[in-house]
Amino acid sequence: MNVFKPHSSHWGAFSGRYENGTLEIKPHPGDPHPSPLLGNIPAIANSDARIRRPAIRRGWLEGAPGNAGKRGADDYVEVSWQEAVDHVGKELQRVYTQHGPTAVFGGSYGWSSAGRFHHAQSQVHRFLNVLGGYVRSVNTYSSGAASVIIPHVLGPYDTFDRKSVTWDAIERSTELVVAFGGMAIKNADVHGGGIGAHIVRQKLSGASARGARFVSVSPLKDDFPAEVSAEWQPIIPGTDVALMLGLAHVLATEGLHDREFLERYTVGYDRFEDYLLGRSDGLPKTAEWASGICGIDVATIEELARAMARSRTLVTVSHSLQRADYGEQPVWMGIVLAAMLGQMGLDGGGYSYSLGALGNIGKRQLAVPLPTFGQFKNPVPDFIPVARIADMLLNPGGAYHYNGQALRYPDIRLVYWAGGNPFHHHQDLNRLRAAFKRPETIIVHETAWTATARHADIVLPATTTLERDDIGAADRDDLMVAMKKLIEPVGEARDDYDIFSEIARTLGKFDAFTENRTSREWLSFLFETTRTALDAGGYDAPDFETFWQRGELRLPLRSDEGGPATAFRKDPSASPLQTPSGKIEIFSQTIEGFGYDDCRGHPHWYPSRSASVSENSDYPLHLVCNQPHQRLHSQLDYGDFSRSTKIRDREPVRINPADAARRGIKDGDIIRLFNERGSCLAAAVLSEDVRQGVMQLSTGAWFEPHDRHAENATCIHGNPNILTRDIGTSKLAQGCTGQITRVEAERFVDELPPVRIFEPMVFEPSR
Repeated sequence: MNVFKPHSSHWGAFSGRYENGTLEIKPHPGDPHPSPLLGNIPAIANSDARIRRPAIRRGWLEGAPGNAGKRGADDYVEVSWQEAVDHVGKELQRVYTQHGPTAVFGGSYGWSSAGRFHHAQSQVHRFLNVLGGYVRSVNTYSSGAASVIIPHVLGPYDTFDRKSVTWDAIERSTELVVAFGGMAIKNADVHGGGIGAHIVRQKLSGASARGARFVSVSPLKDDFPAEVSAEWQPIIPGTDVALMLGLAHVLATEGLHDREFLERYTVGYDRFEDYLLGRSDGLPKTAEWASGICGIDVATIEELARAMARSRTLVTVSHSLQRADYGEQPVWMGIVLAAMLGQMGLDGGGYSYSLGALGNIGKRQLAVPLPTFGQFKNPVPDFIPVARIADMLLNPGGAYHYNGQALRYPDIRLVYWAGGNPFHHHQDLNRLRAAFKRPETIIVHETAWTATARHADIVLPATTTLERDDIGAADRDDLMVAMKKLIEPVGEARDDYDIFSEIARTLGKFDAFTENRTSREWLSFLFETTRTALDAGGYDAPDFETFWQRGELRLPLRSDEGGPATAFRKDPSASPLQTPSGKIEIFSQTIEGFGYDDCRGHPHWYPSRSASVSENSDYPLHLVCNQPHQRLHSQLDYGDFSRSTKIRDREPVRINPADAARRGIKDGDIIRLFNERGSCLAAAVLSEDVRQGVMQLSTGAWFEPHDRHAENATCIHGNPNILTRDIGTSKLAQGCTGQITRVEAERFVDELPPVRIFEPMVFEPSR
């Protein structure tokens, strides 16, 4: 009888066994709140959506003139591994020889595996660096704006704010949490590399039992755990900065701001106050002004500002707010609001960006380093902000601005993608489809027939974590897991490492890529980094084989001493911030010097560009495109838990009953959402938990066009990114703006097309 073996995932540690064609899993016994997303994992073993053999798009294989125009609509031919590897090797050699490494884009997103070695992003970047380099992407879709603005204002991203406020501090000291964008518990179900224990619920419940007050500023009521009874302020989407300015105006005009803190720890407050009070533009940002924009009444704004001043207050800003037009502004204004309260560095007070967005943020730091697979140095300086891939492919040589730099898009001839699905992350999918028809060749490693695989030329079947050994470990998590293979590879799937090793062999780069180590030897080698540090610190430091036999290892954590914010508060001279002034930059001379009209020297209120004038009248509903509760991004959309939430095979979309009644929409109706960019079908769920004038359709339903050949296709499955706008947050960060768009909705009365995206791929023999 098969025994349960330890494994790990982005949704938590677990053990599993495969018997009689069925994969059975059990959450880790030390996890107080295991994620329901673990319910998607068993489908990996036998899903019809899995890619079982290498496949090549017919037009590319046969060299038909203009065949790139058929990407997304062409047939595929299954081939042997030898033939696939030969084609990949020859094509890479051709492009590198004729056009150089600046013609190769290495795409990945890092969420494909919880393992430290079989990490697709590290694998593909290492491989392309061995070949001579590639054009890379920087930042993420999740935090593209924040990761650029925070270094200007506080210092290096993920150094100051994410390491300064812990859940333990909130449980023991915080009196008031004001969460702009909420703090949805579903987001804390996941973390790159794994989670040993989901603790957010119990920590928030502990703070609530002590008497802490929680205010959730969001158009969605359930953007905060129900058990803490947060006060819901149903704001109009995209107006949080106006509300923050209104709160700040109350603090400033009633003398509730901490002048001493502002003087000692910040620069530029006076410049900002001129704007806040209307001295510089003639428009005071009063509570009345803010109320007219954000939809929250004046008395509530005034009371909340006063409560924030008299309480130990934590201001949080979610990922969602900066995934929108001018996304830098709410992140920056949240910092300014917290600085005016003067509580940065106090236990449980101050500011935290994206607390609750990932399961391990808010935990204590590890005291030892984790195993990391080296990627080598990329000699190519060219890069793009990650959300500008369609712009790059559609406009080779086109000019754009980014973080003070005037740049041009490279001319990409070959895209190599491993570990990620841009047809989930990216906006305006009809535009992305057009962009994917531009390169000469697209090569993809994939586990399943996602839309990205269906728009590639060469598709190589990759294993999932269940089909290989690895080491599971994550920052801020004390559980390291010996991830043991639970099932044999599905079909002819191979590990990314083995695929790259074989291609490297054909190109004479095998030794450079592999360093003559097998996968197992790499695991032992990488583990030594952590073992050595454990031994030096006097901790339990077993050798690799002992660790592998045990199945897991507990890693030491640092003490909860408040992090950089506390050190800065205690002595700003001895522990300055890594900003030009060494202080919190309420006004940034650097940003002002860039001369941007959409991101100036201090936080500003900019009305949203996400809706044109015509959209405001023709498409009156705000659509919130948030992260799903039933899967991570689009991963395992074919899993049992994800599919159990669909209605008539479509993604559910929530709509306020009043908005539904005006359109004759009833609960369970299939409706068509549309705007000037595209349309999709989804199943209506009537809910009072959604603000009037707002709909909510989570991302992650696999894109399935009603007509593969149509330029402006309808997604019949319910992917909202067919509707979102593909523009950058601003010239500063060029981040993703996919959180909010404008739409209209109507009942779908035509014959309902069947959803077939999870059915087996049909292949025709090569001609």
